[in-house]
Amino acid sequence: LALLILLSPVLILVAALVMFGPRGRGPAIFRQERVGKDGRPFVLYKFRTMVVNAEQRMAELRDLNDTDGELFKMRNDPRVTPVGRWLRRLSLDELPQLVNVLKGDMSLVGPRPPLARAVAGYPADMRRRLVVRPGLTGLWQVSGRSDLSWDESIRLDLTYVENWSLAMDLAILARTLSAVVRSSGAY
Repeated sequence: LALLILLSPVLILVAALVMFGPRGRGPAIFRQERVGKDGRPFVLYKFRTMVVNAEQRMAELRDLNDTDGELFKMRNDPRVTPVGRWLRRLSLDELPQLVNVLKGDMSLVGPRPPLARAVAGYPADMRRRLVVRPGLTGLWQVSGRSDLSWDESIRLDLTYVENWSLAMDLAILARTLSAVVRSSGAY
């Protein structure tokens, strides 16, 4: 709550940029159902970084995926708005997830919250990542973000789940600032 209050001027400015920026006309917040702790669905909030009909255009871009596994990422995704590229590079698009943290759907640190279609394809051992609340940041975000393979990302999430400690969470939070400043793997 303190972070939301402290960051409220930034949140208002970013919301205005998203709603009224080039190719951005539309709502500031993107809502998407994700899977949380113990497999429970919840609505994730992010600043919208793509054009309004981005989800509908996914099928035409599926073959251009720059990653392997369940995650879809394109280094130069044509659906991303100019403001959205800037927000992603600085990870400002993630700030509305502080509301998810406040609601108890997420934690500050943990595995990224997956889509239901990704969870449906999980082998049994990967379901362990659902034992903890998903996080706003996590071990794979500070270890390479989108530059990591799907297997590396999952391995890091499982390492986090199996070795969780308050000290690890504090270290990840400290490393998050460095990862954001470097913008490595942010697209």
